[in-house]
Amino acid sequence: MTPPDRARVRRIRDRLRLVYGRPFAPPHGQGLDELILTVLSQSTNDRNRDIAYLSLRERFPDWAAVRDAPNADVELAIRRGGISKVKSARIQAILRAIDIDTFDADLVTMSVDEGRDLLVSLPGVGRKTAACVLLFAYGKRDIPVDTHVSRVGTRLGLFREKAPFEELHDAMLDLTPRGQELELHVNLLRHGRRTCHSRSPKCDDCALLRMCPTGYNLRQAD
Repeated sequence: MTPPDRARVRRIRDRLRLVYGRPFAPPHGQGLDELILTVLSQSTNDRNRDIAYLSLRERFPDWAAVRDAPNADVELAIRRGGISKVKSARIQAILRAIDIDTFDADLVTMSVDEGRDLLVSLPGVGRKTAACVLLFAYGKRDIPVDTHVSRVGTRLGLFREKAPFEELHDAMLDLTPRGQELELHVNLLRHGRRTCHSRSPKCDDCALLRMCPTGYNLRQAD
């Protein structure tokens, strides 16, 4: 596959910007909070994720208390978020694998590659979760690729068909203009949720239709 032209990527960014605006979320500096929140987001929607996270924070005074609690108590606190047995065990394993007191300070001083290596070494943490922490907590140059970003990017011809997620993350990072990681991630995700659905994409309503070879082919087939 020929790498996408950077000017084309900028045109896609600009069109998404007209539809969804320019998202703004300054780095909040709480990497451990972001890490646990992202674990809770797996296989559920944002509302249930947030309810589970708030329940966990209300139930326990700090992350050390979550680490040391009986697993059943942690599972009960996050049950609303789904697959709570898996997530409670994963959260406690992560908290036991790190130094809670220095985790954020350590990540702040690390390079992107060092921080990513540390994060993906933790139980159940992959590239997407690591990218969420590095980008949203610290504003570092990484970009999460979830199922929505993967689907929209593949249909637009930005990614190789059926590429593994490791390749997708590398490709997305390479094509994203520096400093616009959050904007492109959020707006591609929004587009995947609102228009470029998995089974029934709304191609006739798509602001990117003229840039999308998949949408063009679907319309030609009709």
